[in-house]
Amino acid sequence: MPRLRIDLAYDGTAFSGWAAQPGQRTVEGELAAALTTILRVSEPVRLVVAGRTDAGVHARGQVAHADIPDGPYAALPGRSDRSPERAAVDRLNAVLPPDVVVHRVAVAADGFDARFSATARRYAYRVCDDQATLDPLRRHDTVVAADRLDAAAMDAAARTLLGLNDFAAFCKRREGASTIRTLLAYSWERDADQTLVATVEADAFCHSMVRALVGAVVPVGLGRVDVSFPAQVLRAGIRDPRVKVMPAHGLSLEEVRYPPDAELGARAEQARARRGEVAQQPPGA
Repeated sequence: MPRLRIDLAYDGTAFSGWAAQPGQRTVEGELAAALTTILRVSEPVRLVVAGRTDAGVHARGQVAHADIPDGPYAALPGRSDRSPERAAVDRLNAVLPPDVVVHRVAVAADGFDARFSATARRYAYRVCDDQATLDPLRRHDTVVAADRLDAAAMDAAARTLLGLNDFAAFCKRREGASTIRTLLAYSWERDADQTLVATVEADAFCHSMVRALVGAVVPVGLGRVDVSFPAQVLRAGIRDPRVKVMPAHGLSLEEVRYPPDAELGARAEQARARRGEVAQQPPGA
């Protein structure tokens, strides 16, 4: 069974997140149904994704994989001279709703795992602090702030969080899940239209982490707390009521990075081993 790598984008506005849920419209549900339809297989196609985005969160650079039967995949071009990869892209986009677009389909290199082979995920978060400059065409991916924000102060505060840390103060805890992450980049700047845009990149993120990291620096931008406030919250290791989890619609998964093909399998094994070690730790370890 070949493993397919699927690169896709979606507008998360009308979705209840990535993960399939009974009675809910999800990105995974739509993509799995589309794959099952074009391949004409009896069993629903199962997907593994690089980042399980929450309800309302968007993606420009999402990656998923699926193990599928060889025969139906090879038959996708039909009588055309297209490759199975090109035919898969064309057929998927023909049956998917307009808020999901598949950019690329390819047989994955040996050892590839969309989730565990990834070395980094990069997100963007958009905040408009002057409603007169808001582009109405971007209202679904931009949060509006009521007051002006100090971009330089927010950028300085964000950089105090970089590196390998326990981000428990910025995560919704899950049983057996580690909150130790390496924050590779966190910065703020004004875009050409004066919208504030955060770039947040890490080896991986725990639940609600990016939106909490944004919520930690917004009070700095408003002048309500000192630039050192986010680092103080980090060191305390517990949720702070002054750190609000920001609205989902301002967040977009922009890119997932992977190592060279020869290193994909080793990276996946290392990531699985780390997750397993954490799950086996006793409570409080």
